[in-house]
Amino acid sequence: MRTLLVCGLLLLASPASGQLPAKVPLWAGVAPGSEGKSGDVVVERSASGEIRLTNVHRPSITPYLPEKDTATGVEVLVIPGGGHRVLVMTHEGYNVAAWLRDRGIAAFVLEHRLAREPNSTYRIDVEAFADAQRAMRTIRARAREWGVDPARVGAMGFSAWGELVAMIATRDVRGDSNATDPIDRESARPDFQALIYPGRSGDIQPDPNTSPAFLAAAYDDRQDIAEGLAEVYLRMKRAGVPAELHMYGSGGHGFGVRATNTRPVGAWLVRFEEWLVDRGVLRR
Repeated sequence: MRTLLVCGLLLLASPASGQLPAKVPLWAGVAPGSEGKSGDVVVERSASGEIRLTNVHRPSITPYLPEKDTATGVEVLVIPGGGHRVLVMTHEGYNVAAWLRDRGIAAFVLEHRLAREPNSTYRIDVEAFADAQRAMRTIRARAREWGVDPARVGAMGFSAWGELVAMIATRDVRGDSNATDPIDRESARPDFQALIYPGRSGDIQPDPNTSPAFLAAAYDDRQDIAEGLAEVYLRMKRAGVPAELHMYGSGGHGFGVRATNTRPVGAWLVRFEEWLVDRGVLRR
C-alpha cells in the first residue's frame, strides 16, 4: 500500500479497492432500528481518491491493528464525520487509523448509520448513538483477541461525530451485568476522547465524570465551531475535566489527515500522541 511522508507524518494514500482490512459487523443479525432496511453501502470516490459512504444499514468497525512487537495496548475508535448525511472515510477515517496503527495504537474505523441522508428514518440520539456505544462495547469485549487494554480504550470523533463521542463520554453508558449478550455487559464510556472540530458544541455539557479530552480546531473554521470548541474547553476546565485545546491559525473545517496538508494543523495527530503520553495512557 502506498504511503506519503508529509510534515513528518507517514500517511496512507487513499486505499484501492480490496486493500482495506475486513469489516467487523457490530450486530450478528439486523441492527436494532434497521429492520426492513436493505441495500449495500454506496461507495463514491472523488477525482482525488477520497472515499465517501452512504446507505449504511449494517454498522461495522474496520480494525487497524499494529504488529504484536509494536502494540502498546492503547486503542482509538475513529469516527468519521460528514454532517450525518455522508461518511468521509479517507481523511477522517482510514488515514487517521493507519497513522495510529503505525505507532502501535490499535484503531477501529466506525461505519455508522446516517440520520440526515435523504429519506433516512434513523435518529442521531437513537440509532447513531447506539452504533457508537456498540462499537465501544465490542472493542472491550474482544480486547484480548485484538491485543487491547480494556482500560485504555478511547474514541475520536470528527465534525458531526464529535458530538456523538462527547455523548458517550458524558452520559451513563455503563454495561448491563445481567445482559444476555456479553457485549452489552461492557461499558461504552471511553477512557479518553478526542473532539476534532465537533458540531453542536452547545450540547456538550461536561461534568466531573466526563472522559479527559483532546480538542482541536482551526481559527478560520465556522464561528460556531471555533468559538464553540473554546467554550467546551472552558466548561471542561470549570468541571475539573482534564483537557487540552489546540486552536490552529488556519486549516478551516475538515482538515483531518491529508497528504497535501503541509501547514502546522497537519501535525495535530503528533500533538494527540504527545497528549496520550503526557496523560500516561501511552507508555513508550
